[in-house]
Amino acid sequence: MSGTLAGRHILVTGGGSGIARAAAERYDREGAVVTVLNRSAAGADAVRDASGGRIRTLVGDGTDLGTLRAAVAAAVDDQGRLDHLTCGIGVFDDRCRVGDLSGEELLVAAEESWRVNVRATLLAVNVAVPALRAAHGSITLTLSESAFHATGGGVLYGSSKWALRGAVEHLAAELAPEIRVNGVAPGGTGGTRFGGLSSLGQTRTADQVEGRDERIAAGTLLGITAMPDDHAGAYRFLADPVDARVVTGVVIRTDGGRRL
Repeated sequence: MSGTLAGRHILVTGGGSGIARAAAERYDREGAVVTVLNRSAAGADAVRDASGGRIRTLVGDGTDLGTLRAAVAAAVDDQGRLDHLTCGIGVFDDRCRVGDLSGEELLVAAEESWRVNVRATLLAVNVAVPALRAAHGSITLTLSESAFHATGGGVLYGSSKWALRGAVEHLAAELAPEIRVNGVAPGGTGGTRFGGLSSLGQTRTADQVEGRDERIAAGTLLGITAMPDDHAGAYRFLADPVDARVVTGVVIRTDGGRRL
């Protein structure tokens, strides 16, 4: 396949489900050499099989430094270069309220939210920087509408996404001029099984929330409920070394026009 992503080596963390999977599959359709790191073996198998085996997968914990090192090593080209990193690992907080938690609950829940949503992203960037620098590559972080408004989750989830919003600008400044850093901030999305905080015993996934799709549509200017594929174009654009050559420090908000 011809095109500006053809032959580019791309690593997607958390790419076995949801929005990150849609991004990985879009990169694959554009001809990129895609490697997905996913905690669930079932998710990894699903994205690999759906691609006809083209998408390479690793099963492991994307918050673990050794696992991330192995993933980057598997994703680089023969010269040790990585063209793009998409960070898609995340955990939801099921809209829990700080005032309703005990101090002990808050301690473990805040640690989990930071570790998965923020620290894992920074670790992935840290490990990938040498390979990205060699390729003059790029990074895309996954934010949320919660990085702009008090919606879409509770304060633990929202504050972690605000942190990533700041990380986009700080990393863009730190890693320039060799590496571009941007973000995508999806709004509420149907067709996902976004999980809650295990430290609080949250077992409900996003698809189990009654009336969720209708509330998402009602809260947007476009009146639609986005699906994972609706965000993939933004990821594809930011990964493109030609179309997005001068784009860094930017967050694309794919939220359907969040009503204020």
